[in-house]
Amino acid sequence: MRKILVAGIHHESNTFNPILTGKEDFSVQRGDELFSFLNDSDSVSGIVRTLQAAGYEVVPALVARAVPNGVVQKQLYLDLKRELLQRAEASGPYDGIALSLHGSMRVEEIGEAEGDLLRDLRVLFPTLPITASLDMHATITDAMLDGLDAFTGYKQAPHTDCFETGEHAATMLIEILEKGTLPSIAWCKLPLLIAGEKSETSVEPMHELIDLLREYETRKEVMAASYLLGFPWADCRENGVSAVVVTRNGREQAGRLAEELADAFWQRREQFKFHTVTREEDEAIALACQATTEVEGPVYLSDSGDNPTAGSSADCTGFLKKVLASSCLASLKKPVVYAGIYDPAATCACFAAGLGGKVDMSVGAAFDRKTSAPLPISGKVRSLVSGWERFAADMAMVRVGHVDLILVSKHIGFITPDMFTALGCEAEDYSVVVVKLGYLTAYHKVRAKRSIMALSKGSSNELLESLPYKNLSRPIFPLDRELNYRPKAVCKEGRKRK
Repeated sequence: MRKILVAGIHHESNTFNPILTGKEDFSVQRGDELFSFLNDSDSVSGIVRTLQAAGYEVVPALVARAVPNGVVQKQLYLDLKRELLQRAEASGPYDGIALSLHGSMRVEEIGEAEGDLLRDLRVLFPTLPITASLDMHATITDAMLDGLDAFTGYKQAPHTDCFETGEHAATMLIEILEKGTLPSIAWCKLPLLIAGEKSETSVEPMHELIDLLREYETRKEVMAASYLLGFPWADCRENGVSAVVVTRNGREQAGRLAEELADAFWQRREQFKFHTVTREEDEAIALACQATTEVEGPVYLSDSGDNPTAGSSADCTGFLKKVLASSCLASLKKPVVYAGIYDPAATCACFAAGLGGKVDMSVGAAFDRKTSAPLPISGKVRSLVSGWERFAADMAMVRVGHVDLILVSKHIGFITPDMFTALGCEAEDYSVVVVKLGYLTAYHKVRAKRSIMALSKGSSNELLESLPYKNLSRPIFPLDRELNYRPKAVCKEGRKRK
């Protein structure tokens, strides 16, 4: 039975967020612990189950994952990397390695994590085939290209194909081992930034571009074709969109195809736009109020500038202040729910007050004092939940005027209405549901009768031109409008095996 090492470190790092992502933010599975966390929705599960179904022995080293946040603490990363490498070295030898990586993880004083990790893996396993699944918002670098034999990225945004991408990465590794394929990789970097909310794959131009990737992957010579969009809220010189092709038949053909994909993307750069109704903050609130008179059921309002799933701090109070002050929202038949504010101290104060207890306190700006300030509130504790889900967050719901405010003790994403259910309510109990998201996740989208995105302020501002970039390679679109670009692929031949 062939033996495959499986590992991964998965984090999307927002350099505008002042939080240093630490040990308490990560969920870590070591060794065989991983098998009890397998599911049908993440990439590492797709990798493991595909390899097992093909008769391979899977040896998990370490898989660590955190919600997008600020850059990762240096010592934490070094500790995780050291443990991963030690476990990998102790359990060998292997026939191959399959990794689940994000591609846009950054570490204080180090920079890109994935390239650093791959360099050290290559010291231990210089000729072993290594494949990886990547997030669609991966930032491709020379070090990643040097370290991997083949890789593929998600093709759906929101990311509903994580498991399938893991399957794809595992299938490429199986082909390398069983057929002796020596993949070639070609990469074109485009001087282009795109906010995630302008690149949903259910609408144009991304729908057409993803179809193009899938058409390329039907060709006999192509193992994988990917658009990796980079992460626009990371101020780093490597940032930008990448077109990548992995082929079976040499780098010349891979280079030509990657250049074709890059040109197709570049020609559509002016077509990327918001597809959710998008307004400035005050107008977004007024539009939400109006929408409640036109539809039956909850109207969703996104606090997009402080979206933790885009790595923002989730503690900015500017939009919450406007929601609390809105006489229009206060006059609705049903209250408003606001999900939420990351504030460990305020959450703890609610637990101290207990169910039904009254609280007078300040919330928010526990971390981001640049774009926000603490907001004084008075309210009554309606619900308390301890240790919720994977990251074991404590949650409190406080009724403040016409708003049910959700406070959380950990930096988590507000991606599912399961949070409401745990707190004893449902989205349908409210006229307006405010979530710190950009576009809605599928879980919220099925409940929303209308969706509006507010251009609020935080570390994930949707108007990229408003962000204080200092380190980006320039020129880059849309910060620089006038530039000439002609795709030129960087190509790598297949790695020879011993």
